[in-house]
Amino acid sequence: MSSAATKVSQSAPEPASAAPGTAEAAAGTAGRVPGPTKPGPRKPATDYADYSLVSAPRPWRWVGTAVVALGLAAVAWSLATNPRWEWDVVGQWFTAQSVVKGLLETLKLTAISGVLGFVLGFILALMRLSASPLLLSVSWTFSWIFRSTPLLVQMLLWYNLGYLYEKISLGIPFTDIRFFEVQTTTLISQFAAAVLGLTLNQAAYSAEIIRGGILSVDQGQLEAAAALGIPAWRRSTRIVLPQAMRAILPTAFNEIIGLVKGTSIVYVLAYSELFYTVQVIYNRTQQVLPLLLVATLWYVVITSVLSVFQYYIERHYSKGAVRTLPLTPLQKARKFFATHAPVRSLR
Repeated sequence: MSSAATKVSQSAPEPASAAPGTAEAAAGTAGRVPGPTKPGPRKPATDYADYSLVSAPRPWRWVGTAVVALGLAAVAWSLATNPRWEWDVVGQWFTAQSVVKGLLETLKLTAISGVLGFVLGFILALMRLSASPLLLSVSWTFSWIFRSTPLLVQMLLWYNLGYLYEKISLGIPFTDIRFFEVQTTTLISQFAAAVLGLTLNQAAYSAEIIRGGILSVDQGQLEAAAALGIPAWRRSTRIVLPQAMRAILPTAFNEIIGLVKGTSIVYVLAYSELFYTVQVIYNRTQQVLPLLLVATLWYVVITSVLSVFQYYIERHYSKGAVRTLPLTPLQKARKFFATHAPVRSLR
């Protein structure tokens, strides 16, 4: 038994020995991080020099443009070829001395009533924002009355004030002391009634415009300015008003433009502004339509000039509210011609 076991043990195969250096190589590669592979050859960049810029197709834009252009051409053709417009009569009276004089009276009414109306409107707006119940109530009642009655009615009421009060005096109330006294009919002339009616009506609307602009400023800015110790006057002039002007100006200029056209109501007082002057002329010459065109063209000129001023003033006060200022008409024209120029090769 023992001899057989010994033979078996002797005949058992011996384990194969590892090749020299194999264990060391395996141990070395086990802890090594594989490095980045080398990039292949880079493809050549595409050359866009021979490509041309092509705008996106917008067929409906062209259709709309063609329809509007056709309509404008039809209107222009009608104005140019219809002899009943009597453009020669329009040119004759457009710069006539009487018409220009009426135009100056219209501008005078607009300037005086606009300035006084906005000054009084500013005072009424401050009264409306006051903590005093009396000031607040007076301001609200003023705006309520003058915004609720037609301007034509107000004009006639002021012109006929002498029927209610024969004399207007200035003195100490509830006493017989008088510093100044004059006949109402002498004081309230046609011009005075026109200015009074336009000013008070304009003040009622201006007060709401200015009040809305002041309320549009964030209250937190006022609180921060007060915490920094900035005086109340500087808070109003340096913080509130510059920001409020951005909300006030568009509507205020619209009111001024409306005031220019509103001066035509003064014709009921027989005051020789532009529209009344035109009426007097066409009642004498019976050339109604050409004279109405004269007045219309002058109103268009005035409102167009005011619109240009409005644009540049709004552009000035938009600093700080937008990242880039709006382009002026000249800059828009340059940009239009630059972008619509024929596209050349990019080489």
